[in-house]
Amino acid sequence: MNHIVKSQQFDKRFINKIFSIADGLEKKTENSLRGKIMASLFYEPSTRTRFSFESAMLRLGGSVITTDNADKFSSAVKGETLEDSVRVISNYADVIVLRHYENGASERAARVSRVPIINAGDGTGQHPTQALLDLYTIKKELGRIDGISIAMVGDLKHGRTIRSLAYLLGKFQNITIFFVSPKALRVGEDIKAYLNKHGIPYQEIEDWESIIPKVDVLYQTRIQKERFKSEKDYKKFKGCYRIDAELVARMKAKSIIMHPLPRVDEILLEVDKSPKAVYFKQAKYGVTIRMALLKYLLT
Repeated sequence: MNHIVKSQQFDKRFINKIFSIADGLEKKTENSLRGKIMASLFYEPSTRTRFSFESAMLRLGGSVITTDNADKFSSAVKGETLEDSVRVISNYADVIVLRHYENGASERAARVSRVPIINAGDGTGQHPTQALLDLYTIKKELGRIDGISIAMVGDLKHGRTIRSLAYLLGKFQNITIFFVSPKALRVGEDIKAYLNKHGIPYQEIEDWESIIPKVDVLYQTRIQKERFKSEKDYKKFKGCYRIDAELVARMKAKSIIMHPLPRVDEILLEVDKSPKAVYFKQAKYGVTIRMALLKYLLT
């Protein structure tokens, strides 16, 4: 596997291998990638994903070259295509971590790159490394993946994180998924077709009251203002699902609340003190999983 571009390319053997590598890297630093260079090529704003990858590379003894807002501060301003940028940058680095605002950008980059491409999020398409760290979080916090029930909540139409995670969950047994969203923000037909093909039961609902006591994982996402055409459209859905202490109290005793972050107002601050709230631990697991991926690709 030379590139990490979409969740569909992972099988359970690969997932277990990455998780095994990650387990061995927790709370560690090493020099296995000394002399290797990672290029962070980000055409969209990012804090967590970019810093997570850069931290991972540095913890493995490697080096980082980086550009933020590459759509404004790179040769893209002069009209250079993504493909040409990748052709050039792949001469300077051993791996390229790419975030882009267009769906499929990572696959385009992978076709021309001399070095591995890692998709760090492309448009409303996919975010495969987020899906891996989400799955790893579930495994670490619940002790299992098979047999879980999960509610994916919020902007499911534009949410690349839930798309990628749904693809991965389709590889496991006895999974139940509740897609909780307004009708206008429902998950894409391609995801539902994939789940149908793999025999994964799911329900699409708007009212989450009945399922809150049933789920093992409550995966909250924000309503993504940047994906809407107007402020008016965004405000129609802003705040439609909010997690507060009262709702948390109705969840199963051994259940978890996840969020890919950043949050706005969809999880109240009072929830942070609950042991069910694992979204900051989730971000920490992201460094470990990305260390494992970089070590896998470059050693």
